[in-house]
Amino acid sequence: MKYILAVNMKVYESAFGQKARELARRASVISSRYNGVEVILVAPLVNASSIAEIHDNTYIQHADSIGYGAYTGYMPVEALSHEGIKGVMVNHSEHKVTYRHLHRVIEKARALELKTLACGDTPEEVAGIAHLNPDIIAVEPPELIGTGIPVSKAKPEVITRALDSLRKVNPNIPLLAGAGISTPQDAIRSLELGSKGILVASAIMKAKEPWSRLEEFAEAMNNYK
Repeated sequence: MKYILAVNMKVYESAFGQKARELARRASVISSRYNGVEVILVAPLVNASSIAEIHDNTYIQHADSIGYGAYTGYMPVEALSHEGIKGVMVNHSEHKVTYRHLHRVIEKARALELKTLACGDTPEEVAGIAHLNPDIIAVEPPELIGTGIPVSKAKPEVITRALDSLRKVNPNIPLLAGAGISTPQDAIRSLELGSKGILVASAIMKAKEPWSRLEEFAEAMNNYK
C-alpha cells in the first residue's frame, strides 16, 4: 500500500487561481515521480472541479447528506461524480457534522464508488467512525491544528491510541495523522508511529511555493522504509 499525502487546501489564498492550478499540475507530476506516495488534494467547493481536471485524485472539503433538489447552498454527494471529483472529506474539526450526517455521506459515496476521508478529533471518535467503514480516517487534535506543533511530537499517544482503537474495529482502514504537521520529518515520525500517511494544510498551502513544499514531503515519505 502507498503512503497517503493528503493536502487540505482549506480556503487559503493559494487554494484559488493560478497558484491552485500550479499546485494541481505539480501534484500530478509528483504522484508519477514518487510511486510510493498517493497525493490527494482536498479542494474548496468553488473550484474543486477545475482542480480535478488537472489532478485526478481530488476530493472535496465537505458534502451534505441531502440529494438533488431545492437545497440552496448545499452540496449533494451525488453531484461529485458529475464533476470528476474522486472523493469527499467529511467531519473535519472546522466543519463538524452529526454522526447521522457522516453515516449518510459515507453510504452515499460508497454507492457511487466515491472515496471518503473522515476526520476524528480523538481516538474515541476514530473508533466510532470506523464502524461506518470510510475509506480513510484522519485523527487531528483540533487544539494543534495550525499551531506548527505536530501531533507526532506533542501528542504521539493520540496516534498510537487511535491505531489501537481502529484495529479493534477495522484494521483495514488506513489512519492518517494530522494537526501541526510542519516538516517532512514530522511526517516521517507519524509513519514511525504507525500511521499510513498524513493530512497536512498550512505547511504546504502557506509556503511561498506550495508545490515545492509538497514535493519535499512526498520525497521524504517515498524514501521511508
